[in-house]
Amino acid sequence: MSRPPELSAVVPCFNEQEVIVETHRRLTAVLREAARDYELVFVNDGSRDTTLPRLRQIHILDPHVRVVSLSRNFGHQLAVSAGLRHAEGEAVVVIDADLQDPPEVIPAMLEKWRAGCDVVYGVRRSRAGESWFKLLTAKWFYRLLNRIADTQIPADTGDFRLLSRRALDALLQMGETHRLLRGMSSWIGFSQYGLAYDRGPRFAGATKYPLSKMLKLALDGVLSFSTLPLRLASFLGVATAFAGGLGLMGAFFLHAFAAVSPSGWILLLLAMLLLGGMQLLGLGILGEYVGRIYTEARRRPLYVVEEVLERRVQECEPQRAGGASA
Repeated sequence: MSRPPELSAVVPCFNEQEVIVETHRRLTAVLREAARDYELVFVNDGSRDTTLPRLRQIHILDPHVRVVSLSRNFGHQLAVSAGLRHAEGEAVVVIDADLQDPPEVIPAMLEKWRAGCDVVYGVRRSRAGESWFKLLTAKWFYRLLNRIADTQIPADTGDFRLLSRRALDALLQMGETHRLLRGMSSWIGFSQYGLAYDRGPRFAGATKYPLSKMLKLALDGVLSFSTLPLRLASFLGVATAFAGGLGLMGAFFLHAFAAVSPSGWILLLLAMLLLGGMQLLGLGILGEYVGRIYTEARRRPLYVVEEVLERRVQECEPQRAGGASA
């Protein structure tokens, strides 16, 4: 049985035909020098352009490449999960195909891993090419999430990170459907280190995270790592009952001592609007959690793999050592 590679790089791909060849070139140039041996695990997440044919060509030319092709588009977090499941390295790096996260940071992550860190996550020092709206909402989302979440998730981070084999094995035991991998990798614990870097603009193509997907990811993060929204619904119920009681006492006081009788239909309308809004909000919050319970109870697979093109590096000569293994 061949020895596993020192490093696996997991690269989720969805409609990345314009950048995938350059992604492979830059990753190969970095990993060839940084690791004793390596593999590239490209995950085709149901691309509708020529991403898969180009990955097939890359696989033919490069024996270090493994291609995992999903049967349809399952989403970024599940595509990364599929790549992590197929990665065989002693350490595994997750990096997007758009090259916003520079592969040249990976050697520094490897150094921290070799020094004993189990999780090395990238901390975005700057983010070129992104709108002020995205920067502002990302900043406040992480600060809000860390105030209400049971697990602290480092601010200004994404999925660009390195996991040791034991950290990855712990992560793979988590089978939930609604996934926020940056939060899950914080939850597992172990020794963790934040590595600052400058994030660049996309090399080519358009972002795969429009506002709707960003909102869904934010919702998954809040509901997966906090029960505060459920408690908030209870607090709103108590507050509404208290406000209703004060309102009745005020109306009684005005009628008894000030000879003023508030219009009955106005009071009724306000009470209905207040109570109805609070009830709908509470039901909506409860429904989000119940929906997730229903999704988990079905126990469907997270993704369906259509095809796997295995790496062939064992047919080649051993790679030049790039440093000692952890």
